[in-house]
Amino acid sequence: MSADPRPGRHPEQGRGTPPAPGAPDVHREPDVHGESVGLGPRTVRRHSVRGQVLEALRTALVGGELVPGEVYSAPALADRFGVSATPVREAMQRLAVEGAVEVVPNRGFRVTERTPRELAELAEIRALIEVPVMLRLARTVPAARWAELRPLAEATATAAARGDRAHYAEADRAFHRAVLSLAGNQQLLAVADDLHRRSQWPLISAPALRHGVLVADAAEHTALLDALIAQDLTVVRVLVREHFTGSEC
Repeated sequence: MSADPRPGRHPEQGRGTPPAPGAPDVHREPDVHGESVGLGPRTVRRHSVRGQVLEALRTALVGGELVPGEVYSAPALADRFGVSATPVREAMQRLAVEGAVEVVPNRGFRVTERTPRELAELAEIRALIEVPVMLRLARTVPAARWAELRPLAEATATAAARGDRAHYAEADRAFHRAVLSLAGNQQLLAVADDLHRRSQWPLISAPALRHGVLVADAAEHTALLDALIAQDLTVVRVLVREHFTGSEC
């Protein structure tokens, strides 16, 4: 069921009845994950609908459901998610800022095709930022604090074993955010997470290779924690650099 796109209206209000003064801008939209997760309709604010659509589109991009080079229109995607076209356009505009798609006038949005060189450049920048930070943290953070991050590393291994690219991408970013958060620098977190996300889409590897890459990538998380706990700076440096340059995540 699509929501009435006109601001300030709720689908359950009478057609001729305006919203009550001071009433919040609430829309009745289905959860954008729709039938895939078996969730029914629920009341959400407009910004929540936009956020749900954005996350659903990110998942579709990482999972390969949205194909690099293809053009998708906002109305078509809105029908797919069961929402109005406005939150889809807003979400796609955000993805354009992030570099995942590009605007095609009068047609929609084309999924960006990453080249190997672009991915290598992103990996290089991430290494330049994160390697010095992790080496500094390895010298100062106690072993017990690193041990607390093991469940996050295990979550990446679980997703990798299933070959679940979308959930792996989420777990991978969560692990790296948790590590970098120990530096106490919010600007660092924002920049690093943006670079990380950009390196994750669109999917360009062959499905047969992808599973092995994910499993190996996840194993490096556990190895990195072991090196951090041991304060083995040489291994930390090597692992972090190889983690960025040797994987697609």
